[in-house]
Amino acid sequence: MRIAHLALAALLLPASLAAQQPSTAAPAGPPANPITTAFRGRIMAMHRNLAQAFDSIPAAKFSYKPTPAQLTVGYVAQHLANDNYLFCNTFGDMKATRPDRESSTPDSVKAGWPKDELVTQLKASFAFCARAFDQLSDSTLDDQVSVSFGGQSRNVTRAGMVLGHALDMADHYSQIANYMRLNGMIPPTALPRPPRAGS
Repeated sequence: MRIAHLALAALLLPASLAAQQPSTAAPAGPPANPITTAFRGRIMAMHRNLAQAFDSIPAAKFSYKPTPAQLTVGYVAQHLANDNYLFCNTFGDMKATRPDRESSTPDSVKAGWPKDELVTQLKASFAFCARAFDQLSDSTLDDQVSVSFGGQSRNVTRAGMVLGHALDMADHYSQIANYMRLNGMIPPTALPRPPRAGS
């Protein structure tokens, strides 16, 4: 539970620090849903970073894994898409519909699909999650939802699933960033930032 509290603090800290910065504009007031707004900002940034990372990895490297015990780049891509649907299907009444080929093919087989197909599926899962996120508000985060893991169902809060989604993406981004570094590539978050307009 301590890890969940630390993760929540890490998600909310950038928003609270930004709020402390002096501004010459008139204060706009707090957002209507400050918690979901903070989650949205972090989650959408992770969508962008992961999409950019997988886009930049050459197709020939999708079979790469640092050691025999680790997962290939292609396996991580299809696994992440599966995870996205698992988490984001709990954000509200909207549920994803996936082609049978995606949902019934074993993960080990999907991992060997061409890069373009895997990246397209991953981006489709991000797009679904962005739409599913629109159903959330601070008042719905404590709703109980049923989730199945390994054939067993249990009830969890929506907040737990939103936090789980953010942490899962952060975990896999770290994994892929390490794979990129091992292949002489720079992960998206380590690239130089473009200069600000007017500077």
